[in-house]
Amino acid sequence: MVADRDIERAVAVLRKGGLVAFPTETVYGLGADAGNPAAVRKIFETKGRPAAHPVIVHLADAVQLANWAREVPAAAHALARRFWPGPLTLILSRAKGVSDVVTGGQDTVALRVPSHPLAQQLLAGFGGGIAAPSANRHGRVSATTADHVRREFGAAVECVLDGGEAGIGIESTIIDLSRGNATLLRPGWITAGEIEKALGAPLTAPGPEPPRAPGSLAAHYAPRTPLTLADGDLALELAASLVRQGRRVAVLARSSAKPLLQGLEWATAPQDAAGYAHALYASLRRLDEAGCDAIIVEKPPQSPEWAAINDRLARAATGSAAPDAT
Repeated sequence: MVADRDIERAVAVLRKGGLVAFPTETVYGLGADAGNPAAVRKIFETKGRPAAHPVIVHLADAVQLANWAREVPAAAHALARRFWPGPLTLILSRAKGVSDVVTGGQDTVALRVPSHPLAQQLLAGFGGGIAAPSANRHGRVSATTADHVRREFGAAVECVLDGGEAGIGIESTIIDLSRGNATLLRPGWITAGEIEKALGAPLTAPGPEPPRAPGSLAAHYAPRTPLTLADGDLALELAASLVRQGRRVAVLARSSAKPLLQGLEWATAPQDAAGYAHALYASLRRLDEAGCDAIIVEKPPQSPEWAAINDRLARAATGSAAPDAT
């Protein structure tokens, strides 16, 4: 249970330029005062994050948009009314005075209003924007519990607010509105169809050089253990082949029927998209810590409600070297 004094301490840490990890409805964030470039640099140093990779600025409400964006188009107001507070990030043209450290040197800034009660308390108490990428080492599996954060960073993060498990479990949808049309840069729990319905217009495809967006690198969300995606029975065949070679294998499966094989670490994923998303990063972390030589993930369905999950798994596979089954 987080008490008022914990929020007060977290606010004090932010105001003196320190780092605070806090829960959002998506994943845990590693936060710093977005108006303090030196504080934001600590995020990059602690995570090992490339300086050109922008961070999301979290706000208490949509009223604060004008402090961070020089232009707030009608589409941004429409999406904010429909989805904020919630798991949606908007990319807008940045206001004068927004630091290059926050934006990765771009002329755009990523903004969102989280719905988690603790995030809201922290933002209200702080009174300004909090820059906060996911609270994990750069490119690795996102943190969905306070324990994940503590194990990842130890004393490097001065204050960790424990809000239990993140409810959604995967990062926010990112929509670029900085170039006139609405463009999806990262799928999230709010689907492309829901965005289009709220706008009353279709999303457009990204141009040749879209803004760099948080969490959109080809290799991201990856465990240290090599991860491979495979369809249904092929996933089990690959796992069996590797076990026969004397390797220890972890499997994130859709089936609960575990094969009778020695050297197999088995996790059964929830069948529904919401349950799968909620458990995904915790499952990958557990399998990554099992001391195996490979992780095999049975591919989920390819329907729209699974788009964000499939995006994260594809990036996780790219971010780790795939095992050779031959």
